[in-house]
Amino acid sequence: MDFAEKLLQAVRRNNSRLCLGLDPDPEFMPKTSIIEFNKAIINSTSDLVCAYKPNLAFYEALGSEGLPALQETIKYIPENIPIIGDAKRGDVGHTARAYAKALFEVLGFDAATVNPYLGYDSIEPFISYIDKATFILCRTSNPGAGDFQDVACSTEQAENRHQPLYWLVARKAKEWNERNNIGLVVGATYPQELQEIRQLCPEMDLLIPGIGAQGGNLEWAVRYGMDAKGERAIFSSSRQILYASKDSDFAQAARRVADEVRRQINSLL
Repeated sequence: MDFAEKLLQAVRRNNSRLCLGLDPDPEFMPKTSIIEFNKAIINSTSDLVCAYKPNLAFYEALGSEGLPALQETIKYIPENIPIIGDAKRGDVGHTARAYAKALFEVLGFDAATVNPYLGYDSIEPFISYIDKATFILCRTSNPGAGDFQDVACSTEQAENRHQPLYWLVARKAKEWNERNNIGLVVGATYPQELQEIRQLCPEMDLLIPGIGAQGGNLEWAVRYGMDAKGERAIFSSSRQILYASKDSDFAQAARRVADEVRRQINSLL
């Protein structure tokens, strides 16, 4: 089963378009191990989400304990829920092939996030896995996103009109999407840009972070992120849900917030 079918089944089964980031940060966690924390979160939310999204940075920061914790977390997630490896990889072709193999074959992610700065040869190793999905960073949710992504570019595809770099990324991703396994990462913190990108790529999957702790407007994200059929978008939240409580009830608190966010998304469809 490829990523798209696995995601669609999870969306329908759980009536959810919520993607939960599994980003364990000891500074905010209750006093428990990473794997026990993740297992408790998964147990309390697996019927409320359409995907999980571990960010590799939080596991790499743990040193030698991190990779085993990530691998055990991946194994623990129910097989019918897709897992997105939030790695934001991007490098020259032969290195990109190693990254793709690590994420898709060794770790077993169903999808991964990648950085397009190095161009097509850095993306091709990922999209060559036709049953996996590759989410290309397009308009990210962080405050400094505009430093480069807003820079005006002039291209033949744009008929020599000056358009921001994120437009070019979206157009290139659409051009490269011959296998229908490319999506875009577009932050909820930039609703106007989200609307523009949806218009540029009306049939492409969008991974939309920033609806929680980063302060993105959920109503605008749903209105502008969904396609014409009310599909093709998943909304990612991490800290808002993971750290709803630092006490022994952290899993129950995470469930309450996850269910609330899921209901809010559904009410806006």
